Amino acid sequence: MMIDSLKSHLPLQNIQTITPFNKGWSDDRKFIVVTVDNKYLLRVGDINNKNRYIQHARLLEQAAENGLPTHRLIAHGTLLADTHYFLLLGWLAGDDAEDVIPNYSLGEQYVLGLEAGKILKVIHNFKLVSASSESWAKRFNRKIDRKIEMYENCELKYENGHLLQDVVSKYRHLLENKKVVQHHGDFHIGNMLIDENDKLHIIDFDRHDTGEPYEEFNRITWCASLSPAFASGRIDGYFNNDVPDEFWELLLLYISSNMLSSLPWAIPFGDKEITTMRKSYAEILDWYDDFKRVVPNWYKIY
Repeated sequence: MMIDSLKSHLPLQNIQTITPFNKGWSDDRKFIVVTVDNKYLLRVGDINNKNRYIQHARLLEQAAENGLPTHRLIAHGTLLADTHYFLLLGWLAGDDAEDVIPNYSLGEQYVLGLEAGKILKVIHNFKLVSASSESWAKRFNRKIDRKIEMYENCELKYENGHLLQDVVSKYRHLLENKKVVQHHGDFHIGNMLIDENDKLHIIDFDRHDTGEPYEEFNRITWCASLSPAFASGRIDGYFNNDVPDEFWELLLLYISSNMLSSLPWAIPFGDKEITTMRKSYAEILDWYDDFKRVVPNWYKIY
């Protein structure tokens, strides 16, 4: 029923097919729209999220203005008797970067990472599409306190999990007096594509938010697990090969605070996710030599 309604309400002519595209973790519904001449990605969500969709559209407009490789915004607006909001995007052809990155040499992986870091730097110079009146320290310290409480109230614990709280206590003072920038919101290799010309594309701005710039690296653990060369390139590309010492300390703070809440988060999803989080923490302890070092052992220039 929704598909029939979409055909009559989308600002497109000669629509041939609209098929569900069940991929990713977003809450909206996604469809592949094919016309006589083109292919599109359609995202549809509840009208209550209208402002988020409009902000998403504004980010894509800024991406286009800056020449960033991502979806092209075709149209956006209300549909289905104003009960839903949509984004119509140009289709991006390519393979999931996390699937194909192992096919590249370490040097090539590093170069792709460099490009990702440069793209992130541009995003952090976007005009804010939303804002908070709170300071970053107040916002993130509240989040840290909530994560600590989640972990302390969790029936499961990491082996040597107390080290996480030690790290958080040691570095949380660094949150004071930090600027806030636009975030992609979920910037990691799982939200990137590589096309047939080996060009990297960024997708899924739907979790956009604002925050301290380095906090956007909190998901680099996913990149490092898959490709240390790519993760290293992300950092060097962002900083133009001049990484400040404070970055490593803040990165460790953000990664540690994330791990505190990861185990409680995993419990409702069952043993598989619990095991995944335990393995992730063990991997992080290895990278940081039980937090005796600040720069992870996977980081180097390739």
